Amino acid sequence: QHYNTFGERMSQFPVQIRQLSRFQTPREAEETVARAADGTADIVIGTHRLLQGSTKFKQLGMVIVDEEQRFGVEHKEYLKQLRTHVDVLTMSATPIPRTLEMAITGIREMSTIATPPEERHPVLTYVGAYDDKQVAAAIHRELLRDGQVFYLHNRVESIEKAARRLRDLVPEARIAVAHGQMGEDTLEKVMVGFWEKEYDVLVCTTIVESGIDIPNANTLVVERADLLGLAQLHQIRGRVGRGRERAYAYFLYPGEKPLTEHAHERLATIAQHTELGAGMYVAMKDLEIRGAGNLLGGEQSGHIEGVGFDLYVRMVGEAVQQFKGERPDEDAEVKVDLPVDAHLPTDYIAVERLRLEMYRKLASARDATALDEAVTELRDRYGEPPVEVVNLVAVARFRLLAKEYGLTDVSLQGRHIRFSPLPLPDSKQLRLKRFYPDAVYKPAAGQVSLPRPMTARVGGEPVRDTALLDWCAELLRGVLGEPARV
Repeated sequence: QHYNTFGERMSQFPVQIRQLSRFQTPREAEETVARAADGTADIVIGTHRLLQGSTKFKQLGMVIVDEEQRFGVEHKEYLKQLRTHVDVLTMSATPIPRTLEMAITGIREMSTIATPPEERHPVLTYVGAYDDKQVAAAIHRELLRDGQVFYLHNRVESIEKAARRLRDLVPEARIAVAHGQMGEDTLEKVMVGFWEKEYDVLVCTTIVESGIDIPNANTLVVERADLLGLAQLHQIRGRVGRGRERAYAYFLYPGEKPLTEHAHERLATIAQHTELGAGMYVAMKDLEIRGAGNLLGGEQSGHIEGVGFDLYVRMVGEAVQQFKGERPDEDAEVKVDLPVDAHLPTDYIAVERLRLEMYRKLASARDATALDEAVTELRDRYGEPPVEVVNLVAVARFRLLAKEYGLTDVSLQGRHIRFSPLPLPDSKQLRLKRFYPDAVYKPAAGQVSLPRPMTARVGGEPVRDTALLDWCAELLRGVLGEPARV
């Protein structure tokens, strides 16, 4: 498929494209290897065969690894050794925990394609116990709209038996079988036959997991989904819903057996995250469940002993910064504990993952420019913010101001508001007393405490929300002057 796509796109250019995989004859393969070595083949598209020692390149400039999760650490390290100055682009909907963690901590650069192709719909996903009637109904429904079905049975020994059972359930369906232990010619015939709509149902193993693009196949049934990994489940679901039709995925498990804790967590994640572009979240969850593996060794998953994941990511991030010659940021945390109704409402951002992402962006803004960018993005993606969101942004702005004055705590204690640490020289103490006669200054603790302001001297309500934040900011500026910009 890649070879055909490249051929179409490059047809107007003087570019030689070759392919190398087990589907080529030995003679074709030899010719391709020879052309790669003498530089007459400009682009070589192939499988792991490209990574064998016998395959040499005259002047390798760029390596693109599609479906990165199918390659081991040794393969990736070998790619680096091919040539020091080779550019490597790895692509995957669900990166392996080790690769994803390299991206999160800054060892690798990462970009996310968030926009799906036009007229794509999310795959409707069902997770539940296996039931013959439901499987038959799902296949019937797909056949009624002239579509095709992937039926995944991941045991080669019993795959023929599964196909016979399906023939009994849906006698009118034309059923074919595909698995990795078949000969190349037979497998190719079956896949081409399915592509050309000679078969309605393909009973297969995870051989179809990545890369197969059959827009007419829009129902997927997975037997024993509890035995598959999280990235595998997401990749397999990606085989359907590749055209304009609405696609359906059924992840089934034996109803009579209890699920293990990890299997339940994997199936729950795949059921919750069906939106387009959910692969990144699925990969993050996979990282959380399986651990990050070893950056310098061969393991691509496995948990860190002794420290939590967030701390570990921060430690690796700091090590990367030091290696790059950057100074790790040591920002003191500013605690703002005031009566302000500040949050992102569910009716403003409905998806929990996106809400958390936005909270993180607002909280991690280091200066006013970064905060303005986050607010612009918020407006652009979700529309005009309601009052609670405006309050949340005001809290973030006030936190930046407090940080410029060196404060770590601004909080309401009973009826008083406490600012600390706030060491004041004598001149500033006089100014504080003149502006705010009720203020109490404690030199030993470096604390200033004031009664909470009211809307009116008599019968007034306590000030809250943005009005209270403005009052606090005014106090700091009035007593200390404008903050010294770094």
